[in-house]
Amino acid sequence: MKKTMKKNETGLNAQLPTVGIVGLGIMGGIMAETLLLNKYRVVGFDIEKSACARLKKAGGLVAKSVAQVTEQADVLITSLATSNALRMVYQEIAATLKATPKKIILVETSTLAMTDKDWIAKQLPKKQVALLDCPISGTAARMKDRAWTIFVSGKKSSCNEVQPIFKCLSDNSPYVGEYGNGLKMKFIANHLVAIYNVACAESVTFARKIGLDPQEVLDIFGPSPVIGTGVMRLRTPFMIKREYSPPTMKVEVWQKDMQVIGDLAKSVGCPLPIFNATAPIYTAAMAQGLALQDTASTAEVLGQMAGLFTKPEIAKPIKTVVKPAVKKVRKAVVSKTS
Repeated sequence: MKKTMKKNETGLNAQLPTVGIVGLGIMGGIMAETLLLNKYRVVGFDIEKSACARLKKAGGLVAKSVAQVTEQADVLITSLATSNALRMVYQEIAATLKATPKKIILVETSTLAMTDKDWIAKQLPKKQVALLDCPISGTAARMKDRAWTIFVSGKKSSCNEVQPIFKCLSDNSPYVGEYGNGLKMKFIANHLVAIYNVACAESVTFARKIGLDPQEVLDIFGPSPVIGTGVMRLRTPFMIKREYSPPTMKVEVWQKDMQVIGDLAKSVGCPLPIFNATAPIYTAAMAQGLALQDTASTAEVLGQMAGLFTKPEIAKPIKTVVKPAVKKVRKAVVSKTS
Protein backbone atom coordinates (compact mmCIF):
# COMPACT_ATOMS: atom_id res chain seq x y z
CA MET A 1 0.00 0.00 0.00
CA LYS A 2 1.60 3.21 -1.13
CA LYS A 3 1.49 6.19 1.20
CA THR A 4 1.59 9.83 0.23
CA MET A 5 4.48 11.46 2.03
CA LYS A 6 4.31 14.89 3.54
CA LYS A 7 7.20 17.34 3.57
CA ASN A 8 8.19 16.59 7.16
CA GLU A 9 8.26 12.84 6.47
CA THR A 10 11.31 12.76 4.20
CA GLY A 11 13.27 9.57 4.69
CA LEU A 12 10.34 7.40 5.75
CA ASN A 13 9.50 4.29 3.75
CA ALA A 14 6.27 4.90 1.86
CA GLN A 15 5.83 1.15 1.30
CA LEU A 16 5.54 0.38 5.01
CA PRO A 17 2.20 0.57 6.82
CA THR A 18 1.32 3.65 8.82
CA VAL A 19 1.51 2.82 12.52
CA GLY A 20 -0.78 4.60 14.96
CA ILE A 21 0.04 4.70 18.66
CA VAL A 22 -2.44 5.75 21.34
CA GLY A 23 -0.72 6.20 24.68
CA LEU A 24 2.67 7.86 24.28
CA GLY A 25 3.94 7.30 27.80
CA ILE A 26 7.19 5.57 28.71
CA MET A 27 6.50 2.46 26.63
CA GLY A 28 4.40 3.94 23.83
CA GLY A 29 6.82 6.83 23.42
CA ILE A 30 9.88 4.64 22.97
CA MET A 31 7.97 2.40 20.54
CA ALA A 32 7.07 5.44 18.44
CA GLU A 33 10.64 6.73 18.34
CA THR A 34 12.07 3.34 17.45
CA LEU A 35 9.61 2.80 14.61
CA LEU A 36 10.41 6.25 13.23
CA LEU A 37 14.10 5.36 13.23
CA ASN A 38 13.18 2.24 11.27
CA LYS A 39 11.46 4.40 8.61
CA TYR A 40 7.84 3.81 9.62
CA ARG A 41 5.33 6.64 9.38
CA VAL A 42 3.95 7.05 12.92
CA VAL A 43 0.89 9.02 13.99
CA GLY A 44 0.11 9.22 17.70
CA PHE A 45 -2.12 10.66 20.37
CA ASP A 46 -1.85 11.17 24.13
CA ILE A 47 -3.71 13.44 26.55
CA GLU A 48 -0.35 14.64 27.88
CA LYS A 49 1.04 17.54 25.83
CA SER A 50 4.63 16.69 26.76
CA ALA A 51 4.23 13.18 25.31
CA CYS A 52 2.87 14.61 22.07
CA ALA A 53 5.73 17.12 21.92
CA ARG A 54 8.21 14.24 22.25
CA LEU A 55 6.62 12.45 19.30
CA LYS A 56 6.65 15.59 17.16
CA LYS A 57 10.32 16.23 17.97
CA ALA A 58 11.15 12.66 16.91
CA GLY A 59 9.50 13.23 13.53
CA GLY A 60 6.09 11.67 14.14
CA LEU A 61 2.68 13.14 13.40
CA VAL A 62 0.57 14.25 16.36
CA ALA A 63 -3.14 13.58 16.01
CA LYS A 64 -5.84 15.63 17.68
CA SER A 65 -7.84 12.61 18.83
CA VAL A 66 -8.03 8.83 19.00
CA ALA A 67 -10.44 9.00 16.06
CA GLN A 68 -7.85 10.76 13.91
CA VAL A 69 -5.25 8.10 14.68
CA THR A 70 -7.75 5.37 13.83
CA GLU A 71 -8.59 7.00 10.50
CA GLN A 72 -4.93 7.24 9.42
CA ALA A 73 -3.41 4.02 10.78
CA ASP A 74 -3.09 0.64 9.09
CA VAL A 75 -1.81 -0.86 12.34
CA LEU A 76 -2.85 0.79 15.61
CA ILE A 77 -0.96 0.06 18.85
CA THR A 78 -2.46 0.96 22.22
CA SER A 79 -0.37 1.31 25.39
CA LEU A 80 -2.55 2.45 28.27
CA ALA A 81 -2.11 2.61 32.03
CA THR A 82 -5.64 2.16 33.37
CA SER A 83 -8.84 0.27 32.71
CA ASN A 84 -10.78 3.51 32.34
CA ALA A 85 -8.35 4.81 29.73
CA LEU A 86 -8.52 1.53 27.81
CA ARG A 87 -12.31 1.52 27.69
CA MET A 88 -12.56 5.18 26.68
CA VAL A 89 -10.02 4.71 23.90
CA TYR A 90 -11.67 1.59 22.49
CA GLN A 91 -15.12 3.15 22.61
CA GLU A 92 -13.77 5.92 20.40
CA ILE A 93 -12.02 3.44 18.09
CA ALA A 94 -15.24 1.42 17.73
CA ALA A 95 -17.31 4.55 17.04
CA THR A 96 -14.82 5.73 14.43
CA LEU A 97 -14.82 2.38 12.62
CA LYS A 98 -18.61 2.35 12.63
CA ALA A 99 -18.77 5.84 11.13
CA THR A 100 -15.97 5.27 8.59
CA PRO A 101 -15.54 1.51 8.02
CA LYS A 102 -12.05 0.24 7.18
CA LYS A 103 -9.88 -2.78 7.78
CA ILE A 104 -7.27 -2.37 10.50
CA ILE A 105 -5.01 -4.39 12.80
CA LEU A 106 -5.27 -3.37 16.46
CA VAL A 107 -2.38 -4.33 18.75
CA GLU A 108 -3.26 -4.01 22.44
CA THR A 109 -0.10 -4.00 24.62
CA SER A 110 -1.41 -2.88 28.03
CA THR A 111 -1.15 -4.98 31.19
CA LEU A 112 -4.66 -4.81 32.62
CA ALA A 113 -7.36 -7.25 33.74
CA MET A 114 -8.49 -10.03 31.44
CA THR A 115 -12.03 -8.69 31.73
CA ASP A 116 -10.85 -5.48 30.04
CA LYS A 117 -9.36 -7.40 27.12
CA ASP A 118 -12.56 -9.44 26.76
CA TRP A 119 -14.64 -6.24 26.88
CA ILE A 120 -12.83 -4.49 24.05
CA ALA A 121 -13.08 -7.60 21.86
CA LYS A 122 -16.87 -7.33 22.09
CA GLN A 123 -16.92 -3.66 21.04
CA LEU A 124 -15.19 -4.04 17.69
CA PRO A 125 -16.58 -5.10 14.31
CA LYS A 126 -14.96 -8.49 13.69
CA LYS A 127 -15.13 -8.28 9.90
CA GLN A 128 -13.10 -5.06 9.89
CA VAL A 129 -10.71 -5.58 12.78
CA ALA A 130 -7.94 -8.03 13.58
CA LEU A 131 -7.53 -7.59 17.34
CA LEU A 132 -4.27 -8.82 18.86
CA ASP A 133 -3.25 -9.04 22.51
CA CYS A 134 0.50 -8.38 22.77
CA PRO A 135 1.71 -7.28 26.23
CA ILE A 136 5.37 -6.38 26.66
CA SER A 137 7.68 -7.70 29.34
CA GLY A 138 10.54 -5.28 29.92
CA THR A 139 11.18 -1.64 30.68
CA ALA A 140 11.96 1.32 28.44
CA ALA A 141 15.54 1.13 29.65
CA ARG A 142 15.75 -2.44 28.30
CA MET A 143 14.62 -1.35 24.83
CA LYS A 144 18.11 -0.18 23.86
CA ASP A 145 19.37 -3.71 24.55
CA ARG A 146 16.51 -5.16 22.48
CA ALA A 147 15.63 -7.13 25.60
CA TRP A 148 11.84 -6.80 25.51
CA THR A 149 9.69 -9.90 25.21
CA ILE A 150 6.48 -9.24 23.27
CA PHE A 151 3.90 -11.95 23.96
CA VAL A 152 2.00 -12.11 20.66
CA SER A 153 -1.49 -13.61 20.67
CA GLY A 154 -4.51 -13.57 18.37
CA LYS A 155 -5.24 -14.70 14.82
CA LYS A 156 -1.95 -16.17 13.67
CA SER A 157 -2.02 -14.75 10.13
CA SER A 158 -2.51 -11.23 11.51
CA CYS A 159 0.23 -11.79 14.08
CA ASN A 160 2.57 -12.79 11.26
CA GLU A 161 1.74 -9.61 9.36
CA VAL A 162 2.86 -7.35 12.21
CA GLN A 163 6.03 -9.31 13.00
CA PRO A 164 8.17 -6.84 10.96
CA ILE A 165 7.01 -4.12 13.37
CA PHE A 166 7.80 -6.24 16.40
CA LYS A 167 11.25 -7.05 15.00
CA CYS A 168 12.05 -3.33 15.09
CA LEU A 169 11.32 -3.33 18.82
CA SER A 170 12.73 -6.63 20.06
CA ASP A 171 14.54 -9.83 19.18
CA ASN A 172 11.97 -11.83 21.12
CA SER A 173 8.31 -11.78 20.03
CA PRO A 174 6.99 -15.35 20.35
CA TYR A 175 3.53 -16.32 19.17
CA VAL A 176 1.73 -17.75 22.21
CA GLY A 177 -1.66 -18.70 20.82
CA GLU A 178 -5.20 -17.39 20.87
CA TYR A 179 -6.21 -13.87 21.85
CA GLY A 180 -5.67 -13.36 25.59
CA ASN A 181 -2.76 -15.77 25.95
CA GLY A 182 -0.37 -12.85 25.66
CA LEU A 183 -1.79 -11.26 28.78
CA LYS A 184 -1.70 -14.56 30.64
CA MET A 185 1.99 -14.97 29.78
CA LYS A 186 2.65 -11.43 30.99
CA PHE A 187 0.96 -12.26 34.31
CA ILE A 188 3.27 -15.22 34.76
CA ALA A 189 6.27 -13.03 33.97
CA ASN A 190 5.21 -10.33 36.43
CA HIS A 191 4.40 -12.93 39.08
CA LEU A 192 8.04 -14.03 38.92
CA VAL A 193 9.39 -10.46 38.78
CA ALA A 194 7.45 -9.55 41.94
CA ILE A 195 9.13 -12.42 43.78
CA TYR A 196 12.62 -11.94 42.28
CA ASN A 197 12.63 -8.23 43.08
CA VAL A 198 11.86 -8.70 46.78
CA ALA A 199 14.23 -11.69 46.92
CA CYS A 200 17.04 -9.46 45.64
CA ALA A 201 16.16 -6.77 48.18
CA GLU A 202 16.23 -9.42 50.90
CA SER A 203 19.65 -10.70 49.77
CA VAL A 204 21.11 -7.19 49.66
CA THR A 205 19.78 -6.52 53.16
CA PHE A 206 21.11 -9.85 54.46
CA ALA A 207 24.54 -9.17 52.93
CA ARG A 208 24.72 -5.74 54.57
CA LYS A 209 23.60 -7.13 57.90
CA ILE A 210 26.36 -9.76 58.00
CA GLY A 211 29.06 -7.35 56.87
CA LEU A 212 29.39 -8.19 53.18
CA ASP A 213 29.69 -5.65 50.39
CA PRO A 214 26.50 -6.05 48.31
CA GLN A 215 28.38 -4.87 45.21
CA GLU A 216 30.73 -7.84 45.57
CA VAL A 217 27.72 -10.12 45.96
CA LEU A 218 26.29 -8.76 42.69
CA ASP A 219 29.65 -9.07 40.91
CA ILE A 220 29.87 -12.75 41.84
CA PHE A 221 26.24 -13.83 41.49
CA GLY A 222 24.92 -11.49 38.78
CA PRO A 223 26.67 -13.29 35.90
CA SER A 224 25.89 -16.74 37.30
CA PRO A 225 23.81 -18.90 34.94
CA VAL A 226 22.25 -20.53 38.00
CA ILE A 227 21.65 -17.72 40.51
CA GLY A 228 21.86 -14.60 38.37
CA THR A 229 18.68 -13.18 36.81
CA GLY A 230 17.82 -10.19 34.69
CA VAL A 231 15.94 -8.74 37.66
CA MET A 232 19.03 -9.10 39.83
CA ARG A 233 21.25 -7.37 37.29
CA LEU A 234 18.72 -4.59 36.66
CA ARG A 235 17.48 -3.80 40.17
CA THR A 236 20.34 -4.65 42.54
CA PRO A 237 22.45 -1.64 41.46
CA PHE A 238 19.58 0.64 42.58
CA MET A 239 19.56 -1.14 45.92
CA ILE A 240 23.32 -0.89 46.38
CA LYS A 241 23.38 2.85 45.65
CA ARG A 242 20.05 3.47 47.45
CA GLU A 243 19.02 5.57 44.47
CA TYR A 244 15.68 4.68 42.93
CA SER A 245 15.09 7.35 40.34
CA PRO A 246 14.58 7.53 37.43
CA PRO A 247 12.45 4.40 37.88
CA THR A 248 12.31 1.49 35.47
CA MET A 249 8.95 0.63 37.07
CA LYS A 250 7.20 2.85 39.60
CA VAL A 251 5.93 1.24 42.79
CA GLU A 252 2.46 2.76 42.32
CA VAL A 253 2.15 1.30 38.82
CA TRP A 254 3.41 -2.08 40.02
CA GLN A 255 0.68 -2.14 42.65
CA LYS A 256 -1.85 -2.25 39.82
CA ASP A 257 -0.18 -5.31 38.31
CA MET A 258 0.01 -7.02 41.70
CA GLN A 259 -3.72 -6.48 42.22
CA VAL A 260 -4.65 -7.85 38.79
CA ILE A 261 -2.51 -10.98 39.21
CA GLY A 262 -3.86 -11.61 42.72
CA ASP A 263 -7.47 -11.22 41.56
CA LEU A 264 -6.97 -13.62 38.66
CA ALA A 265 -5.37 -16.24 40.90
CA LYS A 266 -8.30 -16.04 43.31
CA SER A 267 -10.82 -16.34 40.48
CA VAL A 268 -9.31 -19.65 39.32
CA GLY A 269 -8.58 -20.97 42.81
CA CYS A 270 -4.79 -20.97 42.51
CA PRO A 271 -2.73 -20.41 45.69
CA LEU A 272 0.22 -18.02 45.32
CA PRO A 273 1.79 -18.06 48.81
CA ILE A 274 5.22 -16.68 47.83
CA PHE A 275 3.77 -13.98 45.58
CA ASN A 276 1.29 -12.97 48.28
CA ALA A 277 4.11 -12.74 50.83
CA THR A 278 5.76 -10.00 48.76
CA ALA A 279 2.64 -7.81 48.57
CA PRO A 280 3.04 -6.16 52.02
CA ILE A 281 6.60 -5.08 51.12
CA TYR A 282 5.36 -3.13 48.10
CA THR A 283 2.49 -1.70 50.15
CA ALA A 284 4.96 -0.56 52.82
CA ALA A 285 7.05 1.15 50.14
CA MET A 286 3.95 3.09 49.10
CA ALA A 287 3.28 4.06 52.73
CA GLN A 288 6.86 5.30 53.11
CA GLY A 289 6.55 7.78 50.26
CA LEU A 290 8.24 5.64 47.61
CA ALA A 291 5.28 5.42 45.23
CA LEU A 292 7.06 7.22 42.40
CA GLN A 293 10.38 5.44 42.94
CA ASP A 294 11.62 2.23 41.33
CA THR A 295 10.34 -1.04 42.75
CA ALA A 296 13.93 -1.71 43.84
CA SER A 297 13.04 0.60 46.74
CA THR A 298 11.64 -2.47 48.48
CA ALA A 299 15.24 -2.71 49.72
CA GLU A 300 14.57 0.44 51.78
CA VAL A 301 11.61 -1.25 53.46
CA LEU A 302 13.63 -4.34 54.35
CA GLY A 303 16.62 -2.21 55.37
CA GLN A 304 14.45 -0.39 57.89
CA MET A 305 13.02 -3.67 59.18
CA ALA A 306 16.59 -4.89 59.69
CA GLY A 307 17.57 -1.72 61.56
CA LEU A 308 20.01 -0.61 58.85
CA PHE A 309 18.20 2.57 57.83
CA THR A 310 16.13 5.10 59.73
CA LYS A 311 14.22 6.49 56.77
CA PRO A 312 13.86 5.79 53.05
CA GLU A 313 16.38 7.25 50.66
CA ILE A 314 14.48 9.20 48.03
CA ALA A 315 16.76 10.57 45.37
CA LYS A 316 15.78 13.48 43.18
CA PRO A 317 14.73 12.36 39.71
CA ILE A 318 17.52 12.37 37.15
CA LYS A 319 16.60 13.16 33.59
CA THR A 320 17.80 10.46 31.25
CA VAL A 321 17.12 9.73 27.62
CA VAL A 322 16.58 6.15 26.55
CA LYS A 323 17.92 5.67 23.05
CA PRO A 324 15.57 3.67 20.84
CA ALA A 325 16.81 0.48 19.30
CA VAL A 326 17.53 0.55 15.60
CA LYS A 327 17.39 -2.64 13.63
CA LYS A 328 17.58 -2.97 9.89
CA VAL A 329 14.65 -4.95 8.60
CA ARG A 330 13.79 -6.17 5.16
CA LYS A 331 11.20 -4.13 3.33
CA ALA A 332 7.84 -5.52 4.33
CA VAL A 333 4.28 -4.54 3.73
CA VAL A 334 1.55 -5.17 6.27
CA SER A 335 -1.59 -5.33 4.21
CA LYS A 336 -4.96 -4.62 5.69
CA THR A 337 -6.75 -7.75 6.79
CA SER A 338 -9.93 -8.61 8.59
